[in-house]
Amino acid sequence: MTVPDRPKYRLHVDAPLAAGQTVALTQAQAHYLATVMRAKAGDAVALFNGRDGEWRAVVADLGRKGGTLEVGARLRDQTAEGDLWLLFAPLKKDATDMVVEKATELGVARLLPVMTDNTAASRLNTDRARANAIEAAEQCERLTVPAVDEPAPLARLLAGWDAARPLLVADETGRGEPLAAAAARLEGAALAVLIGPEGGFSHSELDALRRLPFVVPVGLGPRILRAETAALAALACIQAVAGDWRSGGPAFR
Repeated sequence: MTVPDRPKYRLHVDAPLAAGQTVALTQAQAHYLATVMRAKAGDAVALFNGRDGEWRAVVADLGRKGGTLEVGARLRDQTAEGDLWLLFAPLKKDATDMVVEKATELGVARLLPVMTDNTAASRLNTDRARANAIEAAEQCERLTVPAVDEPAPLARLLAGWDAARPLLVADETGRGEPLAAAAARLEGAALAVLIGPEGGFSHSELDALRRLPFVVPVGLGPRILRAETAALAALACIQAVAGDWRSGGPAFR
């Protein structure tokens, strides 16, 4: 069967997806389609929910406060994705937004905000972070949206950590193994990477991290990186050396 041309619009929905299904739009989705994108009845929309693959739907009716879509043909089957996690200390609002957006594009499966001794931001708006993750997933054409956890103290996360998942910790002291070498050595393992706050980890935090058997201190090169740069550079390196970048595919648009 020939797959229809890809729709211009793409939305993440919570509803089950199958041929003939009717999907109700939220007010925000209806506003986006009707007001921002100027969509109209009969236009095609790609839908995904993280479970059933991606489907082509058409706008049945649309207003600023709601609407419905009629699901037609499947565009893509649901496929397995990587299980790379990012632990990061919340940053200033715009920087955190960028980390969430770009980490989603880089294929992160779970985002875990951590509160450290030197974390500058006192709180994180998780609703905003989840909305940013959904928007990024819609734009980059992945089939899932990463989970976004509520912020938690670093000590609590470490105390409940599954030791089967190596935790690559960006060590700003320069004592870590080169990240690319560590990623290659741990190829095939479900990995997580921890990026510290703008002021770096405290001495007590670094000491506690180095004592844990599942922690792998890693270095991110010879230059001092901003926290948001370090997060994205680390993810890109891991994906290139041991992750899904090795499979090729679209690079940019």
